[in-house]
Amino acid sequence: MTGAEPPGDTPAPPGITPVVMPKWGLSMKEGKVVCWLVDDGADIAVGTELMDVETDKINGTVEATDAGRLRRRVAEEGHTYPVKALLGVLADETVSDEDIDAFIAAYVVPADEDGGEAAGGYDSVEVDGIQVRYGRSGAGEKTVVLLHGFGGDLDNWLFNVGPLAAVADVVALDLPGHGESDIKLPGITVEALAAFVSAFLDRLGIERCHLAGHSLGAAVAAQLALEHPERVAGLVLIAPAGMGADINMEYIDGFVAAAGKKDLKAVLGLLFADESLVTRPLVDSVLRYKRLDGVSELLGSLAAGLFPEGRQAADPVRRLDAPTPPPRAPPWWCWRRPATWSRWSGERR
Repeated sequence: MTGAEPPGDTPAPPGITPVVMPKWGLSMKEGKVVCWLVDDGADIAVGTELMDVETDKINGTVEATDAGRLRRRVAEEGHTYPVKALLGVLADETVSDEDIDAFIAAYVVPADEDGGEAAGGYDSVEVDGIQVRYGRSGAGEKTVVLLHGFGGDLDNWLFNVGPLAAVADVVALDLPGHGESDIKLPGITVEALAAFVSAFLDRLGIERCHLAGHSLGAAVAAQLALEHPERVAGLVLIAPAGMGADINMEYIDGFVAAAGKKDLKAVLGLLFADESLVTRPLVDSVLRYKRLDGVSELLGSLAAGLFPEGRQAADPVRRLDAPTPPPRAPPWWCWRRPATWSRWSGERR
């Protein structure tokens, strides 16, 4: 993304818009410019893909949020830059090369506004004897809570947190036994996980929120909505579990068993239509988690509770979709497959 005027002590003169290293998620500190996708002199529209950037977690593409002419590519391919570093300059024809040179020379990377963090921009809280990592950003009357899937973590929402935080209070957490939360479970059922999330909300003082969940996280969100509809203002369910008995046990068993990069990359490829998106940083990050003491045993236990005999034990999403909905059920949207959404009312798009 491009920043308009960067925060800090380097105001952009009229006609100049800096392109800066974006921050994807709370923990990102720097990114490596893999390659530029546009040349000097190119006319840039909002949404134009400017460059590919690699972080320690993901590969991503920086898109323009401002329009203009790319007068100067500042960042060099193969080099690593901190968040908010100057990568390029958009400027109109009224700005001289000398003015651009002066702006680049005077540019100072602003201090990270989230720099008070001690562990990657995240906080932790103890809930029912389990230490939970979470991130909270943004502000607003509405609160959105993000729940990842089986084997995932809160960084699965890297590209979602920023846009959501621009309009709402956003909370993402590592579910028990995942990410950097304690390698410990409150139970091995969707009901137990939903009760834990409810207790987590209590600890943060969140009385009512919108829940967005992916896969297992969607089933947990739906279960919480069934049990505590007064606490859930709305649901967004992305490729949810809990819609019936069928489950892809090839992925579940493969993920639990994978102990090396080759096996893990093949398993993660089952999640993507484009397997090139299974990048080295992604595999390395997941493998670091998988190699923590107790993780494989925990995931095996959780899988056995959630998917006994290769079938889903709970179907909270299907119960939401019943002809007679539960009392006070929140409105919800569910992504089932590309370009197909369903709503509790039964609409199809």
